[in-house]
Amino acid sequence: MKVAVTAESTIDLPKEILEEYGIETQPFLVILGDQEFQDGQVTSVDIFKYVEEHKVLPKTSAVNKEQYLAFFKKQLEKADAVVHISLSSQISSSCQNAKDAAGELGGVFVVDSLSLSTGIALLAIYASKLAKIGLSAEEIFEKVSARVPFVQASFVIERLDYLYKGGRCGALAYFGANLMHIRPQILVKDGKMGSYKKYRGAMDKVVKAYCADTLAEFSNPDLDLAFVTYTTATPEMVAEAKAALANRGFKTILETRAGGTISSHCGEHTLGILYINDGGKD
Repeated sequence: MKVAVTAESTIDLPKEILEEYGIETQPFLVILGDQEFQDGQVTSVDIFKYVEEHKVLPKTSAVNKEQYLAFFKKQLEKADAVVHISLSSQISSSCQNAKDAAGELGGVFVVDSLSLSTGIALLAIYASKLAKIGLSAEEIFEKVSARVPFVQASFVIERLDYLYKGGRCGALAYFGANLMHIRPQILVKDGKMGSYKKYRGAMDKVVKAYCADTLAEFSNPDLDLAFVTYTTATPEMVAEAKAALANRGFKTILETRAGGTISSHCGEHTLGILYINDGGKD
């Protein structure tokens, strides 16, 4: 049985990694004023430039049921079944739309990642490896679903401007954080983004402290793979994150840039380390 592994563009992987693991993606839409772009046609830099010039945030649009139907049908022309890893159902309607489409087709199994960005990628890459060794779609779905609760996805954010403008942060927290130079950690828990720890100071020092705290708290990682994912970052920020993961013993550390959808909600100088915290699987 040939099993296709798919996701949305919110997986935040570059083309070469998607091709390496045979993962197909369906793009979200990013809307800048009266112009619509597929996620991937505009970069995080394009989005930040637009916000700076127009003082308004872009909008993003989830994939609808009809788009999923067309996407899954195309995949089923090349494969016997599909395992789709979706953006968290607690963040977007995309997951339910994918499940609704799958229910009409048969042979499509939708995993609610309860995560975002390269948290989704960790699960999709695992699914791809299982598909390559010949597991059935049902077996892949079960094994990937079992790892969902262990995905460690978190970020530190330099400023709360984008979360505030997007309605995900109150005015008091926004002004207080900027006044005190607080850099909040955003943790994805039970599929939702929430403020966790708070840091102060220059972002390279913040990243170092954030990585140390995260690795100490989520201390049972699968050392096969970790991601350093960011919207924008200085070389010093990236170096601190990579060094922390390397010192912990991760075998593969991939550096990726967040796409348009994620960048539209987080803003500049947002960086996270992401890995599966279950000690590894066969």
